[in-house]
Amino acid sequence: MAKMARTWWGERFLDVLAISMDVGRLKRGRSYAGPNRILEFDINGHRATATIRGNINPYFGVYKEPRYKVSVQFRQFSAKQWDEFTKSISHNAAVISQLLMNQMPTNIETAFSNVTLDLLPRDRKDLIVKCSCPDHASPCKHVAGVIYKLASLLDRDPLLLFQLRGMEFAVLQKNLASSPLGQALIDQLGEQDPELEFHAHRYTDPRLETKPVTSLKSFWQGDSPLPTVIHTDRSGSVPAILIKRGDEFPQFWHRHNSFVEVMEKIYQRIIDKNKASL
Repeated sequence: MAKMARTWWGERFLDVLAISMDVGRLKRGRSYAGPNRILEFDINGHRATATIRGNINPYFGVYKEPRYKVSVQFRQFSAKQWDEFTKSISHNAAVISQLLMNQMPTNIETAFSNVTLDLLPRDRKDLIVKCSCPDHASPCKHVAGVIYKLASLLDRDPLLLFQLRGMEFAVLQKNLASSPLGQALIDQLGEQDPELEFHAHRYTDPRLETKPVTSLKSFWQGDSPLPTVIHTDRSGSVPAILIKRGDEFPQFWHRHNSFVEVMEKIYQRIIDKNKASL
């Protein structure tokens, strides 16, 4: 069975489900995470809300397809706790620099544990869940579906965890940037400005040709003959090389296998099919 999370933070988030609900509901919850079940989904602040399509079941007297309202939210850190966290990393250049560059630090859990906090939920009490379905168990399979959906979003954007814990990431960045170390890092990055340097030196300035056109033939073919096309062996080429420069799991890709891996196989089949004409 395909994994519902691909990163350590996504898997850690799903661990809360594994310890808080029975195996049967957990398995059924996986089927409620897809677009055919989640009709509406939104994250407003620290709360995720969704409308889930239920099942028609005449045995239980359900003859019309039900729609259930689900909400999932994290237990919030107080303003004082966020201040303590910000101060605790104010001298950690590695953590601050990664956060200022919109990256999740690899040792983020250690940074939070230093102030006795956990960014990721550790147990059931870290999540506040509600569902309008008649299931007496909590969390139910509909809540599990929404949590699976959240885990897939965290795979792509782990910085969303800060918002779910009650701190807008932009505000956290602003607070870090105002610290002495943060200001020094920003000044250093501004001096280097690698993005501007890349654009300035990657391409040479274009040359303008002012030679007059003497005939239509020279206009279309030029004054010099075109170089002879040399057919080279393409057996060593890398298929889907442009696709590989992107993300393995882009936003539009809802499957659990790698988009790059799928496209690589398709490219290779096209190459093999048309090898004679290449």
